[in-house]
Amino acid sequence: MKNISVIGSGTMGNGIAHVFAQRSYKVSLIDISESALEKAMATIAKNLDRMVAKERITSEDKETTLSNITTFTKMEEGLKSADLVVEAATENKELKFNIFRDMDKYAPDYCVLASNTSSISITELASVTGRPDKVIGMHFMNPVPVMKLVEVINGYNTSEQVTQDIIALSKEIGKIPAMANDYPGFIANRILMPMINEAVWTLHEGVGGVEEIDTVMKLGMAHPMGPLHLADFIGLDVCLAILEVLYDGFGNPKYAPCPLLVNMVNAGKKGAKSGEGFYNWTHGTKELQVSSSFK
Repeated sequence: MKNISVIGSGTMGNGIAHVFAQRSYKVSLIDISESALEKAMATIAKNLDRMVAKERITSEDKETTLSNITTFTKMEEGLKSADLVVEAATENKELKFNIFRDMDKYAPDYCVLASNTSSISITELASVTGRPDKVIGMHFMNPVPVMKLVEVINGYNTSEQVTQDIIALSKEIGKIPAMANDYPGFIANRILMPMINEAVWTLHEGVGGVEEIDTVMKLGMAHPMGPLHLADFIGLDVCLAILEVLYDGFGNPKYAPCPLLVNMVNAGKKGAKSGEGFYNWTHGTKELQVSSSFK
């Protein structure tokens, strides 16, 4: 696998493109929006500049990495020579179904189709293609250039060869793969999201405040970031969507989203990306302030 296509140029997509390009893979970064692609390339350049400043790479490495990425607004052009396609679009099932239909249509027959989904069934995504044996999950962690983990998720029909190829590829780009089978939330979010949800319930019921909850988990349980801070970073809308997948998939009330989380998302308080969640992110992460009220 030498030609990698990435669909979606947002936070995850540009991070995935960055990592592959830095390891000398030829990357096609695809998005319907030209302005989104320009923003993605600027983000990658900024992140590479940070690495140059820390002397982790040279200026020449930066330029080589950027030259390994070509942007496209038409999927058929960006997929025509792909060995692997990684879908990194918004966590919306119908959107991903449509993208996988197009991936199957435009990518070469030998191409592996992967999804960066954090919770949507790989088996369901594979079912809309004519190559379910070549569909797999590659769930990268945010920020992609920094985090080592890739959760590799087998669909019901994923072939053993594809699984082994993706495990090897993950190692080649400096990641540590962890295998998971295709059940709601996989490993990472089946464990993480109930913890975040319980932290929201703890706030909702007045057991503790935002800073107190995060401090207990950081200092008492050695978490590098408190669960409410992490939820803001992930996106409260994303947390809610994953919890709904878990609740629908298992039918277990322990996965039911806290009403406070639902209300905050409905009110547009989605965390860092919207400027406010459990914390006020208006001035960036250096001046985090706890939001003024939770109803």
